[in-house]
Amino acid sequence: MRRSPTHEPGLPAQGSRNDWQTIRSLLPYLTTYKWRVAFALTCLIGAKVANLGVPIVMKHIVDSLSSVQHLTAFGRAHDAPGVVLIGGVGLLVVAYAGVRLSTSLFTELRELLFSKVTESAVRQLALKVFRHLHSLSLRFHLERQTGGMSRDIERGTRGIQQLVSYSLYSILPTLVEVGLVMAFFVTKYEAYYAIVTGIALVTYIVFTVKVTEWRTHYRRTMNDLDSKANSRAIDSLLNYETVKYFGNEEWEARRYDENLQRYRAAAIKSQRSLSMLNFGQQTIIGTGLVFILWRATQGVMAGHLTLGDLVLINTFMLQLYIPLNFLGVVYRELKQALTDMDRMFTLLGAGREVPDAPNAQPLAVNGGAVRFENVDFAYEPARQILHGVDFTIPAGTTTAVVGHSGSGKSTLGRLLFRFYDLPRAGAGRIAIDGQDIRDVTQDSLRAAIGIVPQDTVLFNDSIYYNIAYGRPSASREEVIAAAQAAHIHDFIEALPAGYDTPVGERGLKLSGGEKQRVAIARTLLKNPPILIFDEATSALDSKSERAIQRELDSIAQDRTTLIIAHRLSTVVHAEQIIVMDHGRIVERGTFAQLLAAGGLFSQMWALQQQRGGEAASDAALDTLTLGR
Repeated sequence: MRRSPTHEPGLPAQGSRNDWQTIRSLLPYLTTYKWRVAFALTCLIGAKVANLGVPIVMKHIVDSLSSVQHLTAFGRAHDAPGVVLIGGVGLLVVAYAGVRLSTSLFTELRELLFSKVTESAVRQLALKVFRHLHSLSLRFHLERQTGGMSRDIERGTRGIQQLVSYSLYSILPTLVEVGLVMAFFVTKYEAYYAIVTGIALVTYIVFTVKVTEWRTHYRRTMNDLDSKANSRAIDSLLNYETVKYFGNEEWEARRYDENLQRYRAAAIKSQRSLSMLNFGQQTIIGTGLVFILWRATQGVMAGHLTLGDLVLINTFMLQLYIPLNFLGVVYRELKQALTDMDRMFTLLGAGREVPDAPNAQPLAVNGGAVRFENVDFAYEPARQILHGVDFTIPAGTTTAVVGHSGSGKSTLGRLLFRFYDLPRAGAGRIAIDGQDIRDVTQDSLRAAIGIVPQDTVLFNDSIYYNIAYGRPSASREEVIAAAQAAHIHDFIEALPAGYDTPVGERGLKLSGGEKQRVAIARTLLKNPPILIFDEATSALDSKSERAIQRELDSIAQDRTTLIIAHRLSTVVHAEQIIVMDHGRIVERGTFAQLLAAGGLFSQMWALQQQRGGEAASDAALDTLTLGR
């Protein structure tokens, strides 16, 4: 047996990326609007410069008012210089209001300019991940839990907004302000203030980073448990009927609660570590403030500094330390955002098991002859499914594949659709009109094939939407014509909402036969040159099966058709019947030839006649008559 791919290549293990890799992955989406980003950063600097001017103007107001108070004490408040001084205070108050207004103006401009960048990045990434997930193989989706995957995408897109928000609106402005304040201290006062401020800031940041790094695994654990709980809840709700059939509501609740309890334990540990982090941060801030204000107070008492200088230094410290109070929260949320984004980029980094060849061309259908040439295939290396399967479906003819459950019939349809690929070396090939399907684009291949599956799953939308899904550009008249051809139009018209009737989650509001008719109408609307009927009438009663079978026979005329069937009465008209057993072709021929051969097909026919009685025999004879 030739080796078949067993996993989705290129899927990184969780945690294999570091934060800088995640940031680098995001940057191309943010730099799409370079000028807008540049203007936003300019506004950021403008806001911080204006914010720096607020305490400076306040210092001059305090010093001016101190001078006025001094003049009043000596009875000279009404002298001309005093009046000028009071007038100057009024101008300073106006300037103070103007500076504060400028800070707000630049801040709002920054947010206004950058909102388009952030939302565009979120949209582009979410759309790219969505498209990428649809491009991955069936194996990938069978091995993943949809609930957890959807939560990863949701948190990842939210993480982008948080990353941009915290970095641009909290961390970067704080760093700019720290640089401006320390430069002001060095030039205006003495290096002592800048040194103490720097030491306190470095200590604060190192402590915050170290403790937050230690706490990150709690957040990762909470994320994992949250995803598992969500996946378990969605899986249970999607299988609502099964839960009810077996009366397992409490069992499902207990399974869900197990994850919730583990999440609760992780959340409590996370909160304890957060309390320790917050107390340590406040200790560092308080110590730094004591050293700086003590030095400033000594300067005022010694006459080196004014009261305005004391107010200025204190205000600068408050402006720096107030945002630093939130640095722990910001850093934690930033790390959480990076963790969430990492999960989304991990999904985006999942390699395609079934990629288009570099030089793939659109499929050119000229009749639609299908050829399975010595095909070997296995989903897993230890379990081979197909062994040297070799047959041809001539253009415009019908070939049926029958056999017991597990004989490999449905695998043929999956391979024809390229849900899985055959290895290039030694596993045979599948061709349409002589073109190896591995050498053509998947979009063109799937556009040429229509399928009515055994298990019809519908979208939670209207009946009209589900039929029109076969060809979304179709007119309403064409959709109705397809419904009429599938013998479901009268049923739809009898419903209170008609074609606008919602079908429910996975189509559960419709019966099995009604869902099958919708699937048939959807395929009729697509109007492909190649058809696959995978147990297309399995959910229908005998009367409905006959009506649908006649319609299927009609639409199969002049089309290349592959019928995958367990019920032999549905394939008596086929020009060729392939009988499979344990992944091998054991018989082939027409219905009459196979019955006369007395082999496996004849045994299966006799067994089904015993089980189905006269209804099965009558249906087969009717179909055989129609085929002739």
